[in-house]
Amino acid sequence: MKTKIKKGDKVVVISGDHKGAQGVVLKMLRAQGKAIVEGVNLISRHTKPNPKNPDGGIIKKEAPLPVCKLMLVDPKGRPTRVGRVRDEKTGQWVRFSKKEKKESNQIMVIK
Repeated sequence: MKTKIKKGDKVVVISGDHKGAQGVVLKMLRAQGKAIVEGVNLISRHTKPNPKNPDGGIIKKEAPLPVCKLMLVDPKGRPTRVGRVRDEKTGQWVRFSKKEKKESNQIMVIK
């Protein structure tokens, strides 16, 4: 599944129980069409004692969210759709904020 969100991007949840929550993408699960976002969609896991966690107990960790519920945040901190355009200098594809282009006719590159 092709997505315009990558590991390390700042995203906002646009629907569901965690609507409005922001975080950084920790891992992309492209085959499942999901992403793990830092501090969002926390679940509790009951674990037995093991060498890594000798006491066992309840551990909070992030669960995957569908990519369709996530939207990239531009450098101004607003959720935006993403487009791709070739950079004139390097010839590589770069992502840009469609919201900024619509408002000011300038391309704001998202890194």
